[in-house]
Amino acid sequence: MTSTSAAARAIVYGYPRQGPDRELKKAIEGYWKGRVSADALHRTAAELRRQAWQQLGDAGVDEVPTGDFSLYDHVLDTSVMVGAIPARHREAVAADALDGYFAMARGTQQVAPLEMTKWFDTNYHYLVPELGPDTVFTADSAKQVAELREALALGHTGRPVLVGPITYLLLAKPAPGVAADFRPITLLDRLLPVYAEVLADLKAAGAEWVQLDEPALVQDRTPAELSATARAYRDLTAPTDRPKLLVASYFDRLGEALPVLAGTPIEGLALDFTGPATANLFDLAAAGGLPGKRLVAGVVDGRNIWINDLATSLSTLGTLLDLADGVDVAASCSLLHVPLDSRAERDLDPQVARWLAFARQKAAEITTLARGLRQGTDAIAAELAANRADLASRAGSALTRDPAVRARAAAVGDADTRRAQPYPQRAAAQRARLGLPLLPTTTIGSFPQTTELRTARADLRAGRLDAAGYEQRIAAEIREVLAFQEKTGLDVLVHGEPERNDMVQYFAEQLSGYLATRYGWVQSYGTRYVRPPVLAGDISRPEPMTVRWTSYAQAQTDRPVKGMLTGPVTMLAWSFVRDDQPLAETARQVALALRDEVNDLEASGSSVIQVDEPALRETLPLRAADRAEYLAWATEVFRLTTSGVRADTQIHTHMCYVEFGDILTALDDMDADVSSLEAARSHLEVARQLARAGYPREVGPGVYDIHSPRVPDTDEVAALLRRALDGIPAERLWVNPDCGLKTRGWTEVRASLEHLVAAAREVRDSLPDTTA
Repeated sequence: MTSTSAAARAIVYGYPRQGPDRELKKAIEGYWKGRVSADALHRTAAELRRQAWQQLGDAGVDEVPTGDFSLYDHVLDTSVMVGAIPARHREAVAADALDGYFAMARGTQQVAPLEMTKWFDTNYHYLVPELGPDTVFTADSAKQVAELREALALGHTGRPVLVGPITYLLLAKPAPGVAADFRPITLLDRLLPVYAEVLADLKAAGAEWVQLDEPALVQDRTPAELSATARAYRDLTAPTDRPKLLVASYFDRLGEALPVLAGTPIEGLALDFTGPATANLFDLAAAGGLPGKRLVAGVVDGRNIWINDLATSLSTLGTLLDLADGVDVAASCSLLHVPLDSRAERDLDPQVARWLAFARQKAAEITTLARGLRQGTDAIAAELAANRADLASRAGSALTRDPAVRARAAAVGDADTRRAQPYPQRAAAQRARLGLPLLPTTTIGSFPQTTELRTARADLRAGRLDAAGYEQRIAAEIREVLAFQEKTGLDVLVHGEPERNDMVQYFAEQLSGYLATRYGWVQSYGTRYVRPPVLAGDISRPEPMTVRWTSYAQAQTDRPVKGMLTGPVTMLAWSFVRDDQPLAETARQVALALRDEVNDLEASGSSVIQVDEPALRETLPLRAADRAEYLAWATEVFRLTTSGVRADTQIHTHMCYVEFGDILTALDDMDADVSSLEAARSHLEVARQLARAGYPREVGPGVYDIHSPRVPDTDEVAALLRRALDGIPAERLWVNPDCGLKTRGWTEVRASLEHLVAAAREVRDSLPDTTA
């Protein structure tokens, strides 16, 4: 790159919230349990914000984000900012704003929480706004103004980051009791004055720029939605008492929304130039660039943990210099989606560690690129040389290529991806083998991970407990979980997964080609953090992973115990996946390893095997034109995993917290015998969708929301079951919670499952004799 830009700045859209030791999680959960005061919680949050800004400032970031920090979810924060408090929560919010905020997120025994679903195609979950024709918006900029002032007082240049009004409305759903065809985007003219008021408050507090995130615009949008976008940003730029506006998009190409935003008076536009969004470069050139506007170029992948190819990014930046008045450097999106600091991973081979860039390392990459853009490549010659060496080390590593794995994957044929018998024949064989009642009851897999279990796992790692002692503890827990399920009356049991730390990590640690981190925590929702493993090379299974404990559990009971596995798409989606080959190729390798496990479980006596794919919808491309190709290989690798079993072995799958309407055909193509699906927070919406689509297999729409501490009573569960029966025949309906019970406490789990079983019996007994 020979061109330079003296004004190029390094910016970050957002940063991990949790702290180096998940201090935020501990403080919030301590508050919920009454051990931490509200003041202490707020002090912890303020200190974590200070640390984050300091890290960014030390790295050389020119503008630090403010307002992106959240105690639970930034979309929920936006609902508070615009006064969109559901009627059922207003009394609690008025009585205590903090407790009311958490009630919206988690619910209470008396009041249901907001629905939760995935943030676009990530594993982050947001709280879905509930809006209706009677919604009245009111501005509350207190949080955003306070956090900006904190940053300014510490000497930083702060740039408030808000969810944009178009994305906020497009993410919203009709409130309970509102007609299902109500479109929240019709409230735009009511919402814009509230945003204008917040922008004016931020200007008065010292904001020069405010970033409005509009990722919904990278999806296929209607002409009316694009027209609304143009109107919104004409209106928001009209006042004189406002900051400059930077509209940010990410996760895919902006497409038809690019000229719409470029044609408004906004002062800046932030675009993603990674993955499928590299098409933004060509679209921008075809549109004649952004004359008179600031362009923020997201050239560092904000969602994966591999080091950036600095030379390639500099080439992209050099091209962009001719397309805008100023080019700044950023990650493709918020760094919320990656862990905090790879330097903490001292257990990794030092060379392998140099392939990784977490949030702190990505901030350094951004500032290096900005310096190269300002001063030329000679100014960063040492960094470029080190980067080339690290990229070459990864490309040439034996970890990344296993000839035997590649040969096996290449030999897969169509017969390997199809069950030998059609579903009706399998269903008859399974009913004969299992002998289950109508409305059979089960759970999704995990039971509470108690303090004693976590302590035993920590003691094993620290050497305070030997392997024999740990296994005795696991065996005792399995017996206890089975005894509870038998006493409660569940029909198909699980062993509770006490030996598993995480539904992806547990398998990744036993598969060749994966790497595990110790501190690579990423927020999934609220205080739920996960450590995605690193899928670094070709995948194989050295030995069985689940057979021992599943067989042990089955030996303790006459009732069927499900074998439990995580599916190949979810193994990719909830890992930091290699970026040096097509996803479909990686998925096929994982599927073959899992196929071996499924076949071994069947051989050991498992009659029911569940292969969870909660991420299949999550990974769906944001653009409709890209979906058919993805769904073809995603459903194929599920069938490759499961198609080697006999007709009378029942295959289950599970999905949660996604919009199922987009994948009903794919759900059929997966050819699972039973699908359990999250449904409680959406009031069994998926059951109605399945009925309209004529879904022909057995299904268990969740009737117990496990992401809330609420204990549903028997009548509530029975009402949901009767609603499900309006569209799903009793002979194909299962009764189960929304998801695994790992994060819940035993007190609420016992009561909830007892009510679930009682409701199933009550509804079963009320069915006509001809049905029963």
